[in-house]
Amino acid sequence: MKGTYRSKVSLALIIPAAVFIIGILVLMLIQGAWPGVLIISIVLAFINHMFMATYYTIDGDELFVKCGFLINIKIDISTITKIEPTNTVLSSPALSFDRLEVFSNKYDSVVISPGNNAGFIEKLRSINPAIVSVSI
Repeated sequence: MKGTYRSKVSLALIIPAAVFIIGILVLMLIQGAWPGVLIISIVLAFINHMFMATYYTIDGDELFVKCGFLINIKIDISTITKIEPTNTVLSSPALSFDRLEVFSNKYDSVVISPGNNAGFIEKLRSINPAIVSVSI
């Protein structure tokens, strides 16, 4: 059975970046700096694409982590050993500060932010009951 979980979005992450980028865009428009307007518009389109295309899909016994066209990770759910909450600010395919770190294999991990953490963990544990999950 397939399940898709969109990334939770944190306003604390979006608002400062949006104010900064839109502020620069407005200043460039006022000054008539059209090459800069074009560049900022492309950056905004790229960021919008990343926000629209960040999700996590559980399909059969695999977890797919997708973030735009840059990140496309496939994890065999049987290799997941642990899931724990994290507050890392490192770049990751997570659009919120309410994050989970998914550990797989011996040394691999990915930080994500599904909209429904409990449901996401429950679905993974229904496929691999050996997954240790630290309380959220």
